[in-house]
Formats: sequence, structure tokens, C-alpha cells
Amino acid sequence: MNIQTESHISGKPIKEPTHGKKPVRMVRWFIIVGLALVLFVGAFVGFNAFRSKMIAQFFANNKPPPSVVNVAEAKSEVIPNLLTAVGDLAAVHQVNVTSDVNGRITEILFQAGAEVKAGTPLVQLFDGPEQGDLQTFKAQATMAQLSLDRAKQLASRQFGPQATVDQAQSAFDQANAGIAKTEAIISQKLVRAPFDGELGVRRVEVGQYLTAGTQMVSLTDLSNLYANFTIPEKDSGQLKVGQIVRIKVDAYPGRLFEGKITTIEPQVSTDTRNIRVQATIPNPDKILKPGMFTSTTVVLPDKPPVVTVPETAVDYTLYGDSVFVVTEKKEEDGKTSLIATRTFVQAGNRIEGRAEILKGLKAGDRVVALGQLKLQSGSAVAISTDPTPPIPAQPPRY
Repeated sequence: MNIQTESHISGKPIKEPTHGKKPVRMVRWFIIVGLALVLFVGAFVGFNAFRSKMIAQFFANNKPPPSVVNVAEAKSEVIPNLLTAVGDLAAVHQVNVTSDVNGRITEILFQAGAEVKAGTPLVQLFDGPEQGDLQTFKAQATMAQLSLDRAKQLASRQFGPQATVDQAQSAFDQANAGIAKTEAIISQKLVRAPFDGELGVRRVEVGQYLTAGTQMVSLTDLSNLYANFTIPEKDSGQLKVGQIVRIKVDAYPGRLFEGKITTIEPQVSTDTRNIRVQATIPNPDKILKPGMFTSTTVVLPDKPPVVTVPETAVDYTLYGDSVFVVTEKKEEDGKTSLIATRTFVQAGNRIEGRAEILKGLKAGDRVVALGQLKLQSGSAVAISTDPTPPIPAQPPRY
């Protein structure tokens, strides 16, 4: 048996293939991936930090321009001490002319709207029967006078009794009483103006039968008027008779009418806790009319000086009243800028475009008068060179 051998087969034993290098390669792969992730995350974080820094630097170097505002200075001044109220006008003398008796109108002796004097005849009622009675009583009086004289002569000579004289005297007195009564009735049927004044619209016609109390025409004295108004109980201690009162009416805007307090009601209304006050207003031009609505101002003694600012500088809100105070701020580069800081104040009365500041400001402080709606506390501002508009501003008229 012949054994053949391969020439390329060595005499070394055959080794099994090894698997020891595989774990080494996986570890290397994880290290490479980890380093890549670390580099990626580091680059992402660094980019975000760089971006945030550049954005902050951009906004730091690019501040918005300051807001242009009008600035006013707080002043210490004595302002008028005024007490305001609303009321109406009433005539000092006003009446609806009526008749005291019944009768038929025979003549109207006035023109509607005319000015008349006291005692001027206005309306004549029919008085024919009364005129006849007057003549009768006058005749009786004449006869009684003659009888009385004759009885007195006879009695003086002892030819007649004293009783005859007394009877004649009684008849004479009765005739005179009848005359006086009839003349009074006749005077009632001639209606006259009770005082000087201006007549209104005529409400009767000739031939109309009137009953007693029927209105014929109104009569008003316009030379002086009463301004009636009420004030709260807490302000009553400041009022005195003789204080000056100024009123405004819608019919004459911008015009003031002045008078004085003449009456202060001694009682306080239990319903409203108000006191009724009456002032007398001269009306030489007779342009004021009874019944007009009035805005009334009582001039009180002056108060001590107070700090005031333009009324437009005060921001009135539910959270309190405030103003923007303008101050200087020194920057890092040494330059100064102006900033507006919101400051809460206690505001008082508002008079003629200015507001009292009772607390929170001092004289000399600069406040924003116009343009504060676009501001926040700490905003940079620049003072406008344009003149400040008048306060209160007048609305445009078309």
C-alpha cells in the first residue's frame, strides 16, 4: 500500500482561527463615536454661548433712541381757593298775572314781551254793573250828606232830636262804604302790573270769560336773579354771606357772571346732607333767564402755597396718581442722559389747567407734561424744542 503525501502540507499542526481582536475594535469604535459626540456637543454649546453674547452685545450697543417729550417744572404758587357746585337761576320777582274775580275780557292793554312799570294796566274785565252801583252809592252819599247837614243844623238850634242826626250819619257812612266796596270791585276788574318787569306770552283773548286765578301773562323782573345751588355739609364751614360767587351758563360760553352770597339755609337736608345756598347776581343786560343751568364757583380765602404741575402731567389710574420725573443719569463713558421715572403722588384739586400735588413732589422738579403715554419707568427721554401747547388745550372747532 503506497502512501502519497502533499508536498505543500507542512508538518506543523493546523491552528484554529482566533477571535480575540473583535472586542478591541468595538472599544475603539465607541471611543471614536464618544469623542465625536463630545466635540459636537461642545461646538453646539459654544455656538449658543457665542450667539447669546453677540446678541447681548448687539442690544447693549444699539439702544433705542430716547423718546421726545415736553417737560414742565413743578412750581410753588398760591392758587385760587374755589368751591364748585351746580345749580340754577331763579327770578327775584316773578309772577303769573291773574284776575281776582270772574269776568269777561273787554280790552287787552299790553303787548307780549313788553317792559312795563308797576301799576301799568294790563287787562280790563267787564265792569258795567259795578259802575252803575258806584253811581247809585254816590247819589245816596250825596243825599245822605244833605240830610246829615240839615239834621245837624236843626239839632244845634234845639229843633230836632239827636237820634235824627245819628240816623243821617249812619246813612251817610253806609253810602260811603258802598262806594268803597264798589270801587274795590272795579279796581279788581282792571288788572295791573304788580312790579316793574318784562311780560311773557299772552294767554288770553278779548271776549274770553275768565274765572278767578286764570293765568293771563307772566311778569318777570330780570334786573337781578337768584343763583340757587347746594354744597356738601362738610364744606358749609367755609361759607359766609357776602362771599363772591361766579357762575357760567351754557348760553354764553367763556363768560363769567359775578354776584354775592345773600342767603345760607340754616338747615341741612336730611336726605342729601347738603345745604342750600342762594346768591344774588346782577343782570343789567337782562341776558340771563330764570331756569338756566349754572356752574357755580364760590371764591374762598386763599390757601398757603402748594406745589402745582400742568394737569396733563398727572396720570390718574385706579392704582393711584403718578407723574414721570425727569432726572439726569451718568453713563459709564462719563456722559449724562435724561431718564423718566414714574413717581406716585397725591394729587389735589385741578384749577385752570394746573393740578395740586399734595405729596410726592417738590418745587423745581421736572416732570413730563406731554408724551408720557409712550414711556416706561426708566425710559430715556429727550426734551422737545417745540413750544408746549396751551393747557387746557382748546378742541378744534369746525
